Amino acid sequence: MFTNAKNLKGLVIRATDGELGTVEQLYFDDETWGIRYLIVKTGSWLNGREVLVSPMAVLHADWQARRLDVSLTKKQVENSPDIDTRKPVSRQHEAEYSGYYGYPHYWGGLYLWGPGVYPTGRMAQPSLHKGSSADRIRQESTDSHLRSTDAVTGYHIESKDGEIGHVDNFIIDDEAWAIRYIEVATKNWWPGKKVLFSPAWVERVGWTDSIVYVGLTQEAIKNCPEYVDSTPITREYENRIYFHYGRPPYWLDESKYKVEQSFADVK
Repeated sequence: MFTNAKNLKGLVIRATDGELGTVEQLYFDDETWGIRYLIVKTGSWLNGREVLVSPMAVLHADWQARRLDVSLTKKQVENSPDIDTRKPVSRQHEAEYSGYYGYPHYWGGLYLWGPGVYPTGRMAQPSLHKGSSADRIRQESTDSHLRSTDAVTGYHIESKDGEIGHVDNFIIDDEAWAIRYIEVATKNWWPGKKVLFSPAWVERVGWTDSIVYVGLTQEAIKNCPEYVDSTPITREYENRIYFHYGRPPYWLDESKYKVEQSFADVK
């Protein structure tokens, strides 16, 4: 299912033994555009401390109730590594976090989530191998590619032949927890029109000048099927987008992965 990134803000996060808090913002990595963490502002039970919650912990999304159920206990979250979300999150911090919960490193495999294209969804358990975990953390690079969706919203879009609009929002796939589409407002050129394109077509992001450079022409973006945020995104609409841009759709790779997993399960 697709959801607007803005709809995730304010969602209640419910642990197995009570509410943890509400979603403050989202962190994605700028290489694969996967949503890596929900930044959750805890309530009075943890003095309002902000904590990271990985999509690997999400069990169920109830969009009508505006709630995400996660496979964590409040005690686990309380004892989790303290990370200052006001500062860049280093790869060492991420390694410590994933080691505590027993998650695989998403950056250590071929797919969006390391060993797979989807988060594991398994019960988080603090790591018992403190020594080996500490060794792995020390070996990690200091580089991290995490960015806030809030920070990138408003960036200008630069096509192959000039500026075309600005980032207005992100469309999230809540099964893979990936940014599937960047929502572009083109109101300076075509009043009221919004269009979508895949982050896979982004050539680079200028973090210092707040510009997203995309390998598409103004004409291609102008003539793309219009996006209306009140209308659900269907596979038919997605096919129209990919056909228009002449690019292969993301679900071909995911279908190949599912076939490979089926063969692996049989063996």
